[in-house]
Amino acid sequence: MADPAPLLVFADDWGRHPSSCQHLVKQLLPRRGVTWVNTIGMRPPRLNWATVTRGAEKIRSWILPSGGRESPVSVEHGGLTSPARPFVLNPKMWPSFRTRFARGLNRRLLSRAVRSVSWSQPPIVVTTLPLVADLIGTFPAARWVYYCVDDFGVWPGLDGRTLRNMEAELVAKVDSAIAVSETLQAHLAKLGKPSRLLTHGVDLEHFRNTPRASGTGALFWGVIDRRMDVSFLQALDVPTRLVGPQDNPDPELFRLPRVEVKPAVSYEELPALAAEAGALVMPYADLPVTRAMQPLKLKEYLATGKPVVVRKLPSTEPWADCCDVCDSPENFAAAVRLRLKDGVPASQIAARERLSRESWTAKAEQFEEWIN
Repeated sequence: MADPAPLLVFADDWGRHPSSCQHLVKQLLPRRGVTWVNTIGMRPPRLNWATVTRGAEKIRSWILPSGGRESPVSVEHGGLTSPARPFVLNPKMWPSFRTRFARGLNRRLLSRAVRSVSWSQPPIVVTTLPLVADLIGTFPAARWVYYCVDDFGVWPGLDGRTLRNMEAELVAKVDSAIAVSETLQAHLAKLGKPSRLLTHGVDLEHFRNTPRASGTGALFWGVIDRRMDVSFLQALDVPTRLVGPQDNPDPELFRLPRVEVKPAVSYEELPALAAEAGALVMPYADLPVTRAMQPLKLKEYLATGKPVVVRKLPSTEPWADCCDVCDSPENFAAAVRLRLKDGVPASQIAARERLSRESWTAKAEQFEEWIN
């Protein structure tokens, strides 16, 4: 039987932060070759510390021997390295797609990097990013798949107009699309592209190993940005920790007396972090970007066995039997107090049994069937 077609994936930087695409690809690595392309250009460059540090990260990846490799290589079944890791390309790029010049330059830079790889057969290309719209047709590919994970056009801090324009062009060219939420399916339908729905999975064994300590206070982990609803955090009258990378959050967050903002921890450390908390919370605002998203952390929270209190959003409502879903700051704060006092009710514990059907293994099998 012939080996499956290799994958060429355009997405977030491999290993930088866990993402749904990385979780899916990790499941596929033992049985097919994967080339992963790290990219930049979603955010307009600014004169701030975040831009400087991110720029330094990318330059370091270009100049280190392990990064930015553009010499001819060959990707066969199983990948170039161990089955736990894809071959990672760090192509040199211009940090913007806003102008015709920038798009043309990045098309040439990305095409050159991709053409440095030789495959035993044309790859299936999967992209989570609209930025590759100009690449379709510049190299042989079995098919193009848009894995739509967020509405980047309304994401705070991103170059929304450029991303909306490039997404419309990409959607018109790809062979198929997969969306992580019904809201994103509707978004793609407005662009003229039908899509399949694949919600996020969860590594049950990883999070079921959460130590069953009693824990205190409330905890959020994830990107701390303008999607946070300050009014929900203001209403909490218990110590609350926000753990994760900061992306221009509302300055008011740092003035809340009971809220502590901490740096990100590794994925491996999350179960131990959860053990220290009394309740896990998602104080998101109700915005176009949050109505479209499918938070990875929701199922991770539920798998820990801890009390979970979240904002009412399209992605959280289907899980209302497993956690407390709240539509106001007052209800949110009251639910947190109740769960810190009484713990997880038996009905929620029983409802969480359906997480067993949400593994990344099962999601990857469905994903692979569709992209094939």
